[in-house]
Amino acid sequence: MANYKEQIREIWKQYRKEVSRDPVDLKVVAAWAIEKRLWHPRPIDLHTSLAADLADSLREVKRTDQAGREYRANIPVRTRGKNGLPLLVWADIDDAPRPHVEKSVQQERRSISSDCYALAMKVEHYNEAHPNEEPIQIILNFEDDVEEMKIANGLGEGDEEAA
Repeated sequence: MANYKEQIREIWKQYRKEVSRDPVDLKVVAAWAIEKRLWHPRPIDLHTSLAADLADSLREVKRTDQAGREYRANIPVRTRGKNGLPLLVWADIDDAPRPHVEKSVQQERRSISSDCYALAMKVEHYNEAHPNEEPIQIILNFEDDVEEMKIANGLGEGDEEAA
């Protein structure tokens, strides 16, 4: 039997086959699937639901330090629970133990590089599949972008010493 994600991917495939292959808001696909009775709500585990809401909320909390740097206040680390299942362990960055912060930074960097790899593969695929079009260009070095954001937030070169 297909797992839940495989089942909902089948809904996507069926929508594209029966309705349209055009870009679409997934709420439209959801309404179509519910109307056709292709999907039914799953039972909700209250603990899991609240934990997901807590994680979403904690991710949004930002602070600004004395130098004017805005940073995320709460940071997760992916690990395994006693049952071997994936687990996110959260801490406040201002009082988290250094190993937690190091792991969080390493995991976020790995996530970013994984996203960059996926983006590069997407662009390479598209360019190869559309040889008669101007190739889409992508730059994966973000140093200039980060520097521009710092400057836009008053943290450009020389500003760190003044703060």
